[in-house]
Amino acid sequence: MGRAFEVRKAAMAKTAGAKTKVYSKYGKEIYVSAKNGGPDPETNLSLRRLMEKAKKDQVPSHVIEKAIDKAAGGAGEDFVAARYEGFGPGNCMVIVDCLTDNNNRTITDVRNCFTKTNSKIGAPGAVGHMFDHFGILTFKHDDEEAILDILMEADVDVNDIEAEEGNITVFVPHTEYFKAKTALTAALEGVEFEVDEITFVPQTEVEVSGDDVAVFDKFMNMLNECDDVQDVYHNAVVKRD
Repeated sequence: MGRAFEVRKAAMAKTAGAKTKVYSKYGKEIYVSAKNGGPDPETNLSLRRLMEKAKKDQVPSHVIEKAIDKAAGGAGEDFVAARYEGFGPGNCMVIVDCLTDNNNRTITDVRNCFTKTNSKIGAPGAVGHMFDHFGILTFKHDDEEAILDILMEADVDVNDIEAEEGNITVFVPHTEYFKAKTALTAALEGVEFEVDEITFVPQTEVEVSGDDVAVFDKFMNMLNECDDVQDVYHNAVVKRD
């Protein structure tokens, strides 16, 4: 069903930074989720997902608890989501997701990353339509049909299921993520998800090679150093010598 998993897996690239950046990222996301949906992960499914993901990324419990306590106390910053789209080195397509308490600062910082690498920031929606917004779950299993049956019985809208080397990867619309995970967790005792995220997956890819590779690396590093940048999605396949 659909494109090969290896191709998709290679395209699911995000920026990765030092531990302090990772802690800050999760702290902001958890704070915003708890403030908007409530501090109880039993009723706030978005918060529960973030907490599980943070623990997998080895974020200390005190960082998670501090963000939730801050939101529950009603104090702190008013972060809002901001998304920027454009074309990066090698004409790859890029989506930059941010959380900010100062839009002017954030757009200036992000635009600076584009302009200093001869890239082009676009209008909202410039490239977003070329990405699929998926919930993705990967786990050890070897029966694709059995997994499809579980999801169908739970009335989950499935985009794709792919099997490779003892792993099953399920792609669902981002709005179906919680329903899919709940169904799989209930049906598969002790299941552990190797990939468990909501992300943007590109519909097409662009090869970045030659001199563009160094510029692409600079571009990604600059974005990762921006305090307000949470995630970067792109369709580049980098060919290094």
